[in-house]
Amino acid sequence: MRLSPIALTVVIATLAYSTPPEMAFSRLLPAAPALAAAMWPVLPTVLLGTVCLILMIGLSFVFPDLGTWWTAAGIIAVTVAAAYGSHVRLQRERTLLQVRLVADAAQQVVLSPMPRRLGHVEIESLYLAAAAEARIGGDFYEGVETPYGVRLLIGDVRGKGLPAVGAAAAIVNAFREAAYGEADIVDVARRLDASSTRYNAAFPPDGPMERFATALVVEIPHGGGRINVLNCGHPPPMLLNRRRLRVLDPATPAPLLSLAELIGDHYYVDTYDVAPGDLLLLYTDGIAEARARDGEFFPLAAWMRRQPPAPPGELLAALHRDLLRYSRGRLDDDIAALAVRL
Repeated sequence: MRLSPIALTVVIATLAYSTPPEMAFSRLLPAAPALAAAMWPVLPTVLLGTVCLILMIGLSFVFPDLGTWWTAAGIIAVTVAAAYGSHVRLQRERTLLQVRLVADAAQQVVLSPMPRRLGHVEIESLYLAAAAEARIGGDFYEGVETPYGVRLLIGDVRGKGLPAVGAAAAIVNAFREAAYGEADIVDVARRLDASSTRYNAAFPPDGPMERFATALVVEIPHGGGRINVLNCGHPPPMLLNRRRLRVLDPATPAPLLSLAELIGDHYYVDTYDVAPGDLLLLYTDGIAEARARDGEFFPLAAWMRRQPPAPPGELLAALHRDLLRYSRGRLDDDIAALAVRL
């Protein structure tokens, strides 16, 4: 692609020299520096425009009645404009690079890299932001090893892109403290709700819609044999054991974060038996609601049943690949997932 301006120059010059002057292919020479401006720095763009001008002057000796000076003036004008366009493009690329570096730093704060092992569990993570050029959105996750066992968090702030990042950061930071300090995950959930409510009070959302978040807190005690799940309106996790899939729907859903003051802070914990080798998938609704062109949702449960026993990293790599293939690379929402093997 980067050599295409040179190829275009060679093709136009060849046609201009080998065809009758009435066809006037030489008038296309200004297109070469114009194309170069889209991918080359300023100096190479100017040099290519100079080469095109020399070629045009050379053509004037072969075809005296070619209208050389009009085309030469066009080459000069387009080359000047192309050089300026190349300069502006490079400035914007540098600005975009700085924005991406800041986004990467924000991601390190909100979504710190997950360790591949916490205690007696293996963990892998997946994150895809739907916003154009974004590295992070409103989905969040975290995992910590505590005196009470391994505790995991995954959730989704209503909205996507930068407006949701601050709310996600407030919830994740609260979890990092509460997961160590609270013996009961019900109290952890209350701390998350309080932090989310305080953030929304300090930074009210734009528009009439309230900012709330779904969340899922999972506790894997050190003794093993069971897991505790507290679900605040989040898509239920899936537990895969030798191709037998269990969708861990809550018996009684807990209120979404930031809504406890309105509907009460009644949180319920469900306990499930597990065995070594079981694979637990935590995910946000961007995965279950990924759509094909015909509007059909991604069949996550059926997809999970087809998966062979595999490490968490391989499972998420396959999920990433199949999601992009199913949606033709167009994601309408942020996507986050944690795969955990006991």
